[in-house]
Order: sequence, then C-alpha cells, then structure tokens
Amino acid sequence: MNDFTPAPAMIDPFGRSISYLRVSVTDRCDFRCVYCMSENMSFLPKQDLLTLEELDRLCTVFVDKGVQKLRITGGEPLVRRDIMTLFRSLSRHLVSGRLEELTLTTNGSQLGKYASELADCGIRRINVSLDTLDAAKFRKITRWGDLDKVLAGIDAAQAAGIAVKLNAVALKGVNEDEVEDMIRWSHDRGIDITFIEVMPMGDIEPDRFDQYWPLSHLRARLLDQFTLDDIDYRTGGPARYVSVRETGGRIGFITPMTHNFCESCNRVRITCTGTLYMCLGQDDAADLRSPLRASANNDALSRAIDAAILRKPKGHDFVIERTTQRPAVARHMSVTGG
Repeated sequence: MNDFTPAPAMIDPFGRSISYLRVSVTDRCDFRCVYCMSENMSFLPKQDLLTLEELDRLCTVFVDKGVQKLRITGGEPLVRRDIMTLFRSLSRHLVSGRLEELTLTTNGSQLGKYASELADCGIRRINVSLDTLDAAKFRKITRWGDLDKVLAGIDAAQAAGIAVKLNAVALKGVNEDEVEDMIRWSHDRGIDITFIEVMPMGDIEPDRFDQYWPLSHLRARLLDQFTLDDIDYRTGGPARYVSVRETGGRIGFITPMTHNFCESCNRVRITCTGTLYMCLGQDDAADLRSPLRASANNDALSRAIDAAILRKPKGHDFVIERTTQRPAVARHMSVTGG
C-alpha cells in the first residue's frame, strides 16, 4: 500500500482529462497487414528513433503530469531490440502506484518468447490484433504472418496470467463470413473481442472503400445469432461494449467512421521519433524530441507538452468514400502507433 497522490490530469480545450498515453516504440513490424501497411514499406532510419532511455524519460514526464494508463505500441513493439528493458524500467511506476496500468498492443508473433517476462513486469492485460482464424486468410491479410505462432503466443500469455483481448478489423469481403465463429472461439477461451472499422490512414494498395464494413451492419447481423446487451464496461479506450447472453462474453465496437468517440477522448499518442499527436485523425503534432534532447532538465519538455495539449482538436476528420482520392491522414497507422 502506498500513499502516493496522482497528479491532476492534463485538461484539453474541451475539458477532457488526458490520462492515457499510447507510445509507439518502433514503426517496424514483422507483418505487412493489408489495411495498415504497403507491402514495400520504407521504415525510419534507426538513428531517428528515440532511445529506450529517452522513451522511458518521456513516459515518466507524462506520468508526472497525470497519465494513469500507458500503452506500448508499434509497428510491432516486441520486435524492438531490447524492448524488455523499457518494460522493466516502466514497471517501477506500477510498483509506486503512480501508474494504474502498463499494457501493450501486439500482433502476437513474439508473445511465446516474451509473455512470462511481460507478466513479471506487471502487465496484466494486452490487446492482440487478430482478424481471422483461417490460416490461409491470415497469411493473405498479414502477407507474412503465421497464424499458429500467434495462437501459441495467445496461449502463452494466458498461461502467464495475462488477460487477452482480441482486436479484429472488420474487412468487407475478407472476414465477414467468420465473425460469429471468432466470437465463439474467443469467448470459449475467456477472451473479449473488439471489432474495429477500417481507418483512412496512409496510402496502401487496396482501396479502403472496398475494405470498409460499417460496424452498424456487422452488429445488426450478429442479432441473427446472438442476444446483445449494452453494458457500461470500459477499458479506458474508445470501445463500446455489449455482453452476449449466449456465450457470457463481451464484444467491443470501435467506430471512428459510423459514430466517432471524440467527445470522450482521453488519449494522446507519441511516435517512436518523439512526435506527439493530439489526435489520431489529424496532422497537427508537436516535436518533443528537441526539448527532450536539449536539456537534462524536464522543464522545457513539460512546457512543450502543455502547449500541445491546449491544441488538441475536438475530433478527427476521417472520411471513407469513393470520391476521396487520398487518405484522410497521410501517415500510416504503424507510424503513429495504433
């Protein structure tokens, strides 16, 4: 038990408390998912990335300023060399009580290797991105991925005592035919599943309009087989949950396109180069790398964060339609970090 009193959360111009930080530790990934990356991606030079020590310092400043939830993302965060050094260091904020949750989003490919150590670092819950349970389809979606390795990683995480939630992007004509089976599979294992609408970020080969499947349509179809009850369950992110009477499990819906969740946004994102994005769907950003490296003192860095939070917009500008020739945001999802 500790008597630490959390700092008051940062407040944006619309009165929203910013208490959730998502940090991309790399733009690299061992998959090339068709809705996220081009097959022939150009990645940042390694010298442009913040060091693990710099990432730790930056996260700590945000914790000092009231962030209560910290999610490590990528790319695929577990492909970053020596990444467990960062998790072990950040876990001190869990021990002190200054941080409520340290977690990550992963494609699951490296979980078999790292699950036990992640649990030792105090990670109790993770998100695993998984869009299909069909091995051939999985390889087609990820281009390079091995489904069996991901499923083994999920097993390893659960064996280590880590709660798993699946994130599945709803892809028209791709995984439409198996969402009910995915729900049953996940709920049989005590795993929640969240469906996410395709977001128009970065130029990719497929047309996103062809990929886009509104979750309002998905949810309506689920009513043919399931009884869905709206519940107040929240995990700190944008998902809105229902419980399924037939399975006893939960389904989340993240709907940036059909019904945005901006009014309650409590999140900001930092890229692996130290760029702070106040909104996933806007291009306005703040350079935190320069004040971070300019001085060992954190005063200038703290002021830069404060100034950026005061520019957080009311909402995003995501649009998907045939007439839109360019993505709403030019950067790929892997650059910002999920």
